[in-house]
Amino acid sequence: MTATQAEVEASRRFTAMYAAHHARVYAYAVSRAGRELADDIVSETFLVAWRKLATIPAAPLPWLLGVARNAVRERYRDEVRQASLADEMRAWVDEADADVADQVTERAAVLAALARLTEDDRELLTLLAWHDLSSREAAQVIGCSTATFFVRLHRARKRLREALSGAHQVASRSPITLRTQEYSR
Repeated sequence: MTATQAEVEASRRFTAMYAAHHARVYAYAVSRAGRELADDIVSETFLVAWRKLATIPAAPLPWLLGVARNAVRERYRDEVRQASLADEMRAWVDEADADVADQVTERAAVLAALARLTEDDRELLTLLAWHDLSSREAAQVIGCSTATFFVRLHRARKRLREALSGAHQVASRSPITLRTQEYSR
């Protein structure tokens, strides 16, 4: 194969991978870094993918999400990123409360419970629930063994249940009672 043929083949492979996985990498970037930075994270991820195209595994999604995860970690250090994600989760909770058509208390309770969890717990849960990865793929993204992933997932689910029980107690109060309490503070 000539150099030109190899370049054309590499371009085709990259284009196919981009088309197949861009939306999921973008969704992951939004869930980890917020909408404002998702495009940058996706761009960095696919730039790395282009540079390392020859070493990308046959099933590239976990690898791509791992690169996206590293891009997020490089871009933000703990305090700044944690504050941004907490703001995004609060915005989702506010949006769920404000949307008259979707005033489903379960949605608001789950979002509020997720906002109370640590960043690592949220990531474990959302990799499976929102990004539809298998446990093995999610373990690859996190950079741990599948067994370790299951232990962390079990603990994250336990903390989510605890947070949900607290969220359900708050959500079960009537809006009038909650507003009265807010004004009395």
